[in-house]
Amino acid sequence: MSEAAASEQQQPLFNIEKLYVKDLSLESPNAPSIFLERENPKIDLQLNTQSHFMEEGLYEVTVTVTVTAKLPEKDKVMFLIEAKQAGIFQVRNFPSDELESVLAIVCPNILYPYLREVVSNMAIHAGFTPVLLNPINFEALYHQQKQQLAQAATNTQH
Repeated sequence: MSEAAASEQQQPLFNIEKLYVKDLSLESPNAPSIFLERENPKIDLQLNTQSHFMEEGLYEVTVTVTVTAKLPEKDKVMFLIEAKQAGIFQVRNFPSDELESVLAIVCPNILYPYLREVVSNMAIHAGFTPVLLNPINFEALYHQQKQQLAQAATNTQH
């Protein structure tokens, strides 16, 4: 093997293999009467990211969002949308600390715009106004989680 070919194999490699909706659900438990309400809903948002090793150099990353719209005064659920946007990513020749941040920051940043569109379209198709999810800084979330884990480890050692 030539020296150039050997060094080329060691170069970090990142590719998007496939992007897809892994799971999607909508509940509108109070339809059709909920459409007569004039009150603006309170939107609650839960977000989660996961990654797992599939095979050599391939990882699946999933960003899950649960959006619950409730009428605050009546405590009635207008709708609940849960969506999982996933992707298969080829990630090779990264040091383990960089691999972790690629899977926790770079991949969710790629997936999230698709997830935002899926959630908005689902709300529209259900007869509600679009849900416009705010951009998310996955890098800040990643560092915040690392800090919390470090803090928890320090607390359990004392």
